[in-house]
Amino acid sequence: MKQIGQPPAMSLPLESAEMVAMSSPGLPRSLDPNRAVDGASLWSGGRGSLLGNRRAETRGDILTVVIEIDDRAEFQSSSERSRSGSETMSMGGLFGIPQRLDPLLPAGATMSDAVGLSSASTAAGDGSVSRNERLELRVAATVTDMLPNGSLAIEGRQELRVNYELRELVVSGYVRPEDISRQNEVSYDKIAAARISYGGRGQIDRMQQPRYGQRLVDAILPF
Repeated sequence: MKQIGQPPAMSLPLESAEMVAMSSPGLPRSLDPNRAVDGASLWSGGRGSLLGNRRAETRGDILTVVIEIDDRAEFQSSSERSRSGSETMSMGGLFGIPQRLDPLLPAGATMSDAVGLSSASTAAGDGSVSRNERLELRVAATVTDMLPNGSLAIEGRQELRVNYELRELVVSGYVRPEDISRQNEVSYDKIAAARISYGGRGQIDRMQQPRYGQRLVDAILPF
């Protein structure tokens, strides 16, 4: 009953195997490359300099997640089932009781065929699914944590309200710093344990959903 009227729940990335693997500490670094560059060059190696690395690399940094999904899927299935049965019970003679009861019955009725049962059922189903999804979005995400192996945990949320409809985009997962491009962007297919949700809330969303009574009947009826 708790699922009636609620969207499917997304699994938590903290419970995934990817999080367990990333939590293991990585190899220690014997030399800090930024410090070595700063000490041997006239140019500053800081992120604010002209030659500095401006890609997201620490907690609180912001990077852009590029989502370009173009998926197609087709499924088709069919099933058929039939069953029939019949039962008949007659009393031709039982101490003469049927012959004595026949005159008392209405015209056309007789006790010779006391009970007759028959049943038949047929079920057939045919279903097909055809999906074509295309999604192109860009959202800014924030580095929320740095894991022991050097991977970055990111999370981004974007909301857009037009009149009385609210569109919401949520992105979370784990990325490697080397997968972040020089433009400080990362593609969605390089995000481990990615959780991407795109939906809306408002008047249009409510009109597209069945009423609560219909959802309740669909959840209770066994057929």
